[in-house]
Amino acid sequence: MKAMILAAGKGERMRPLTLHTPKPLLPVAGKALIEYHIEALAAAGITGLVINHAWLGQQVEQALGDGSRYGVSIVYSRETEPLETGGGILRALPLLGDDPFVLVNGDIWADYDFARLPQQPDGLAHLVLVDNPEHHGGGDFALEQGQVRSAGASMLTYSGIAVLHPQLFAGCAGGAFRLAPLLRAAMEEGLVSGEHFAGRWLDVGTVERLALAESMALQA
Repeated sequence: MKAMILAAGKGERMRPLTLHTPKPLLPVAGKALIEYHIEALAAAGITGLVINHAWLGQQVEQALGDGSRYGVSIVYSRETEPLETGGGILRALPLLGDDPFVLVNGDIWADYDFARLPQQPDGLAHLVLVDNPEHHGGGDFALEQGQVRSAGASMLTYSGIAVLHPQLFAGCAGGAFRLAPLLRAAMEEGLVSGEHFAGRWLDVGTVERLALAESMALQA
């Protein structure tokens, strides 16, 4: 099973830190944020990684190399124009193959065990959902008896961790597009499963939450 780490965002909400450093390389307790994902994936036996990048992407490649020192193999999907999440994944599909793959947002911090993920989800996607943080109180999706819905009585937040089947992108054209509409369409067909993760998780989207991630990492 392969994995893709999304690392192409500019991190505009984290300026000035991201003016000269791509967000995935920002340090958290002495380690680049993206390194936590790489190490956790390797610990789960997921060693074939694809990382997309755009803003200051050469720094990402220089910092991580081919992944050998982490016990993984890294290939890069270089983006020269903004593709958003869906477009970035579609561009990287030739590097990921025909089987389901793990997707990880590069700007989260979590102690999630990737070995828990299904290698063959029942449908087109499997999402890891978490309790709604203060800055996203309305949540994203509902989880009902293992199935993810667009709406429901109890809303949860998408963690940025998922397993996706390449067929989710069937019929998509190149260019910039978001992932969420594809997921919602699949939900309407009952093709998205999910789980509720109650461990430590953080969306590292601001300078303040970067400091919080540091605190959480030091306590791990």
